[in-house]
Order: sequence, then structure tokens, then C-alpha cells
Amino acid sequence: MVKKVLVPDYVFESSWEVCNKVGGIYTVLSTRAKTLQEIMTDRVIFIGPDCWKEKVNPCFSEDANLLGEWREEAASEGLHVKVGRWNVPGKPIAVLVDSEPFYEKKNALYGWLWENYRVDSLHGYGDYDEASMFSYAAARVAESFYRKYLDQSQRVIYHGNEWMTGLGLLYINKVLPEVATVFTTHATSIGRSIAGNNKPLYGYLSAYNGDQMALELNMQSKHSIEKQTAMYVDCFTTVSDITANECKELLDKPVDVVLPNGFENGFVPRGSAFAKQRKAARKRLMDVAHALTGEHFSDETLIVSTSGRYEFRNKGIDVFIEAMHRLRNDADLQKNVLAFIEVPAHVGEPRKDLAERLNGASPYDTPLEMPTITHWLHDPSNDHVLNMMSGLGMHNRKGDKVKLIFIPCYMDGTDGILNRTYYDLLLGNDLCIYPSYYEPWGYTPLEAVAFKVPCITTDLSGFGLWANRVKGEYSEIEDGVKVIHRTDDNYGEVADIIEKTVVKFANMTAQEVKNARSNAEELSKKALWSQFIRHYEVAYDLALRKAEKRK
Repeated sequence: MVKKVLVPDYVFESSWEVCNKVGGIYTVLSTRAKTLQEIMTDRVIFIGPDCWKEKVNPCFSEDANLLGEWREEAASEGLHVKVGRWNVPGKPIAVLVDSEPFYEKKNALYGWLWENYRVDSLHGYGDYDEASMFSYAAARVAESFYRKYLDQSQRVIYHGNEWMTGLGLLYINKVLPEVATVFTTHATSIGRSIAGNNKPLYGYLSAYNGDQMALELNMQSKHSIEKQTAMYVDCFTTVSDITANECKELLDKPVDVVLPNGFENGFVPRGSAFAKQRKAARKRLMDVAHALTGEHFSDETLIVSTSGRYEFRNKGIDVFIEAMHRLRNDADLQKNVLAFIEVPAHVGEPRKDLAERLNGASPYDTPLEMPTITHWLHDPSNDHVLNMMSGLGMHNRKGDKVKLIFIPCYMDGTDGILNRTYYDLLLGNDLCIYPSYYEPWGYTPLEAVAFKVPCITTDLSGFGLWANRVKGEYSEIEDGVKVIHRTDDNYGEVADIIEKTVVKFANMTAQEVKNARSNAEELSKKALWSQFIRHYEVAYDLALRKAEKRK
């Protein structure tokens, strides 16, 4: 007899990145929303922080008529909320909550956490308090809504993302045991910290003790809330097999389900619109490079880039720069290469001299001062990218076959130099390179292939492992994604392989490039949410079954 899959009537999903564009989790939730809305219209309620206060949040549209009756009741319970729609495909309901009123009971909440779940909040610092108060406020929102509209006859999920939602998950676990809890860690806090502190993560993973490393790296509280949440929720999940192994070793808790990150490609332009936008993107990138360096770039120029959060080692920014340095002197490279590092840094202001050139009509033959960066930084002398480029003598001199340019701002279309969004410029690339050392999933390569841009990544990223699994062996650039084997200590080998792969791609025929671009797009279709949502259905079913027993 086939077991009937349990399906939720309502899902509450909380994250610091609901209507708050910070990193990859925003992309996970905002692209998945459309698929969930199609399955259970307006019965998925996202809960995020009210970071914008009185300012207009471009990601959120408040709706005074939505859930008005409950909003009044929530206010009477001390919940300061805004109710509306998340401005993403599917337009799901979103509730933004102000967590500041709960700071006055912070110590009592931390005492409750210790007494009930042995969570050590004593060593919390930085964003621990902010995250915990938001987490509690978000859970209170779900509890209030549940008590107003729902009861045990409905199947309800409370889904929290990252350690930052742990307190709320444990609160729901205690006060609403009939609600099923799902916890997704997108990267363990201690694993990211080990990697970020230049310690070898993978070769020693089985020997590391998570609690001991948390003590050594001053991560006790974040590690504690993450570990205890994983232990007590109904369904513990992560985003890739590589992070599942990390959870087992560092949190002492195997995950119940792996939830790979999908993508929604509805905003990728089609047909003639794609060709037009690609041409415009390439022109803008080359115009900026011309104004900055004084060099003229032909249509044959190979445009490559890397992007993501400014995690210099974890994201492989260091090995990307090293590879571009080696590429400069590669005799087999027959094309000029224009390379970009698109990573938000401690940015100051757009360069006025560069903006003036871009707004002028005359071509330029001389470089600007510091022709390696588009925006001034607040503390350039301590910037890792600029220091490494300078140390390697990468100054974008006239005649250099490889020009490397640092774009240290959020590419939101209003940066003052590019004035195009990240996606508007992504499709102008010929090749994208993401040589990650620590990457639980990896949205940047998935986004690249969705825009028909072949890419290079590593098997230390969840996406890279998935691409290999789809092919059945190591994926090559002809397949649309080149996956490099990376370890704790083969940095130089990775740089060499990137260099050789760029040369190989530059020397490919037009038909070979076309095939690689087509294969990249086809691979991305296998990672659409319509394909991956089934993993969530498994997680929901598992969690609901445990909650049913408690009823």
C-alpha cells in the first residue's frame, strides 16, 4: 500500500533575508516563492525583519487591507508588524516584524533557552542578540496567527532558515507542539568560521570536534543555538551533500533531508531580447573598462568575472586573481581578456573622474589614476583584492593581455558608474569563474548558466557536486560547467586549471562556444524549482508525521 504524503495547509517561513536582500538565502526564498504560491496560494506566509523602519523598502509593498483583523490583534499582543506582499514573482504574503520591543526580555529568553534546551547564550556577541530577538518575534507572529485562524485540524509547518531563526523554532517546538518544525542550515556557523580562519576544513573534518572548535574560535553561542535547534526540530535539512557531511561531523546530527537550491528563470530574456541585452551589457562593461584604462576593447575581447560575498578565501577570490595573473603571461592566449571582480566591499563613493569620462563623448588613450577599481573605498590600504593585485603587479598597464577591474559595490542599477543591475550585466560575460573553497550550494554559477554563460567552479561547492552528478562524471567546460577538484591545499593547481580552461575556451570555435552556452542553459533547467520542490515535499511530510504523533 502506497503511503499517502502529508501536505501542509499552511507554511510559515522565517528568515533574516525575507524582503531583505543580503545574500544567497534571499535568492533561495524569493525564487522558490512563486512555485510555493502556485501550490498553496496565500497559505505560505514569509516572516522577515522590519529593517527599513520608516523608509520605503523596495522589496516589500504594504497592504493595509491584508489580514487587517489579525493585525489589530497582533498589535494588542505587543507585535509591531507590517503586512503586505514580497515584490518577487508570485507576490507571496510577507509579514515584517520589529523585534526591538523584545530586547527588554532578552535575558529572560536566554535563561529560558538554557533551562529548556541547554543553549549557551552567555558568549553571544555581534549579531547574536539581533538575530535572536528577531527569531523570537517571528515565532510570536506565527503563534499569534495560528491562535487567531488555525487549530489542530490543520497541518502547519514552521520553517526557519539559518541559526538566526533557532530561538523561534525552539519556542514553537515548546508552545505549539502541534506545529511541525523544519530547520535549514545553509552553512554551519562553525564550518564557515573554520574555513574563514584559514584552517583546513575538509582533510580534518572527521577529526574536528564542533564544540571544541566553537570554543577556540569564540563561536560558542551561535554554534550552540544551531546545534540544539538541529537536535530538537522535526526535520533538520541543509542544501547540499557537502554541507550534510559538515552537519554530521560538526553538529553531531545527520540531516533528515537535503534541499538543493533551485532557481526561477522567468526573468531571463528570450530570443532577440536576449541578444540585444547581451550586446548592451558587453558595451557597458567595455565602456567602463575603456574609460578606466584608456585601452580600446574589440568585440573579440573575452569578458570573464567572479562575484559573490566578500569572503576572500572561501569564495576563491584569491585563486581567481592568481589565475588571472598567470593568464597574463600565457603564450597560448590569443585574445585579450577583460576580467571583473564584482564583490561588494567597504565602498565609499563612485569615482568622479571615471563618471566624467563615461558621460563625455571623446575616446581616451590614457589611464586614470588607479585604473583597477571603479569606486573609491573607505580603507583601500587594507583591502585584500587591491593588495593582492598590487603585490602581483597587476596595474592594468597598456598592452597587458589581461585587464582585471574591481567593482566593489552592490550592482543594483544605481551605483553611479555601471548603473546596471547584476543580472543586466551577467549575460554580457563569456565565462564566469567561481573557484570556491567553502560553498554549501553556489547560486552564482547557477545564475550564470541560466543566462547561458558557461562557468568554472569546484567540487567543494554543492552546485559543482550536483553538476558532476547530473553528468555522471566530472563536468567539463564543453558541458557548460567546468568542475575543478579542490582540496585544502591544491590552490596552485586550481589556479593552473582555471588558466588553462580560460585559454581553452578563448580558443574554441564559434560553434563550440555556442554548444557550451546551450549546454549551460540546459543544465540550469534541471535546477528549476519545478524540479527541486519535491525535496521540500519530502521534508514537509516527514515533519508533519512527527507533529501528527504529538497531536
